Amino acid sequence: MGVDGRLRAIVELSQAMAAAPTAIESWRAAAEGAREALGGSFAALSVWERELGRLRVLVNTGERAEGEEEFPEDETYPVHRFPEIAEFPHGRRAGGGPKAWVETADGEPGRRHERAAALRGRGRGCCVVAPIVLNGRAWGELYVARPPGEPVFGPDDADFAAVVASVVAAGVAQTERLEEVRRLAFTDPLTGLANRRAVDARLDEAVGRHREDGAVVSLVVCDLNGLKRVNDTLGHAVGDRLLERFGTVLSVCGAKLPGALAARLGGDEFCLVAVGPTADEVIAVADELCARAAELNPGEGVACGIASTGDPIGEVRTARRLFRLADAAQYRAKGARSRGPVVAGRDGTVLALADTPPEGPDRRRFRDRPPG
Repeated sequence: MGVDGRLRAIVELSQAMAAAPTAIESWRAAAEGAREALGGSFAALSVWERELGRLRVLVNTGERAEGEEEFPEDETYPVHRFPEIAEFPHGRRAGGGPKAWVETADGEPGRRHERAAALRGRGRGCCVVAPIVLNGRAWGELYVARPPGEPVFGPDDADFAAVVASVVAAGVAQTERLEEVRRLAFTDPLTGLANRRAVDARLDEAVGRHREDGAVVSLVVCDLNGLKRVNDTLGHAVGDRLLERFGTVLSVCGAKLPGALAARLGGDEFCLVAVGPTADEVIAVADELCARAAELNPGEGVACGIASTGDPIGEVRTARRLFRLADAAQYRAKGARSRGPVVAGRDGTVLALADTPPEGPDRRRFRDRPPG
């Protein structure tokens, strides 16, 4: 590939990473763009997990060997077997920036024999490896390989691989910034749970699935009792700790419902959104949630309401309808000082309550979307 071709490859790689909607897609774009730019048959992107002392493979692209997955869940390598990445103090070698290097399958046994053995084991002839450096520290590595019989990477390829890795580093940094923005936009800062914005998005998607294929959608709404008393008598710091502790209980209980979203709606109100589990499974988890919340000190337990399309609650075409039903059930639980959840469709008054106009501004706070 000539100079123009390499320049074009760099531009295409950068554009592909910038256009990727998620971190995973960005990783794939990085590895695939590097593979094409360097004329390889295979490429991988790995991150150095310093606290665990290992390289974890994020993505494999191109001609994968038997057992290699595109997005492996547990493909890791102890860094002491491939120590080159750790030889870049703060991402730099004496005398210059990070450099790439070439390995061959028939390399002489030595300090990098693990690379040669790995190449032979995967049926590859040579590779070029370049560290990815962010903020002056080695973040991970880019690996591009060719099969036996193909030209071996040379010094020019190694120099170009270092350039490619720097472009990938810039793309990774942008992706991480965007992921952090997304995380903050959909996360409650006090508890670390999802926030109302995340709940709205999940419920809209869930109700759409329910309308298309009948998937069971359940919403559990909880109001943490006694928070105002705690704030007024013991201080807001104690109230915040109570909110955090209940958030932990909600997360632990919600984990028993595969894929459930645990969220803080605001103030003392929390919820669980589950798609798939039956109404009975959701109720069992809510029973445990109420029991564990009652043990929190200095709290006073929770008022818990449930609405599930797995129960006879009528047609549910919008997330707002499910919220109205769950809110009415929670209001009923609070009024009755119920120690367990109240379930719309299994309590004769909840459906009527959900459809009755409120008598005053504070009687019920059914969650309509804010304007805009």
